[in-house]
Formats: sequence, C-alpha cells, structure tokens
Amino acid sequence: MQVRNAAKFTDGSFLPVIEQCSGCERAVDAEGGRFCDTYTNPAAKWRLGICNFATHAKPEVKVVKIRVNPLKAAKRASRRK
Repeated sequence: MQVRNAAKFTDGSFLPVIEQCSGCERAVDAEGGRFCDTYTNPAAKWRLGICNFATHAKPEVKVVKIRVNPLKAAKRASRRK
C-alpha cells in the first residue's frame, strides 16, 4: 500500500476500489480512501470475472483431456497420405 499524489484521485474521475481488489498491489491509499492506480472504475473490471490488472488473483486454467479412439485416428491418418 503506497501513498501517492492524491491530486490524481481527488478530481472525481477515479472510483474507490471494491472488496475484490483487497490485496492487489495496484490499490493505493489517497486522501479520500483506496483507489486503483491503473483503472478508474474497478467494479467494471470485476463485472465479467477476474480483473486483468489484479496482481493478487490468477485465472484458473482448466485442462480437458480428450480421449481419442485409436482406430478412427489410424483411419484418418491413412486418408491424409
């Protein structure tokens, strides 16, 4: 949590951070509260899922293993030659 130049945040264009932003390195303390140093409206970044600027949360990668029928794979490979 760093304290930066509050003039950037006090003009009204930056909105305060929301609950999901707690723990993020981009959230800074200013005179009026905590603000995101990168984005003006943090709630909009979290609306569709995870914020792409979040330093404290990583997206989950789902690995789906597909079972391949070896007979069909052999037929496909022989047609391509």
